[in-house]
Amino acid sequence: MELTINDVDKVWFTGDHIYLRTKNGNEKGMPLRWFPRLQNATEAERNDYEMRIWGLHWKKLDEDLSYSGFFTFDKDKIHDNRTEAQILLARFPAINISELAVLSGISPTLMRHYACGVKTPSPERFQQIKDALHQLGHKLIAV
Repeated sequence: MELTINDVDKVWFTGDHIYLRTKNGNEKGMPLRWFPRLQNATEAERNDYEMRIWGLHWKKLDEDLSYSGFFTFDKDKIHDNRTEAQILLARFPAINISELAVLSGISPTLMRHYACGVKTPSPERFQQIKDALHQLGHKLIAV
C-alpha cells in the first residue's frame, strides 16, 4: 500500500499514539515510543508538522513519518533485524540526522531512510557515514 497526501483524511495524537485515517476510512496508529523525538515533544511541537506528498515532516524535530508506514511499519517486529547503519545512527540520538547528511555529502532524505531502515546503504556509502561521524568526533574533541 503506497499512500500519498491525496489519500489522507486526518492525522491526530491521543495519549501515547499518533493516528492516521485515510479517505477510504482505514485507521492505524503507532505508539510514540517508537519515535522518541515525538514522544518527548510538547503538544505544540507535535502539531507543528507539514503534510508532504509521501509523509509527515516535523522540521524542528527532524522527524519524518511516511503515510504508508502507518500500515506497514512495526518497530517492535523489526528491532532485531536492524541494519548496521540503523544501529550506528541510533547510538547517537543527539546528532541531527539531516546535518550529518550534509556533513557526509548524502541527501538528508536518503540519510533519514538509512536511519529508519527504509533503505540500506552500500558499503561505500556506509563508510561515508562513518567518516562523517569521525570528522564530527574530531571537531568535538577540539572544543
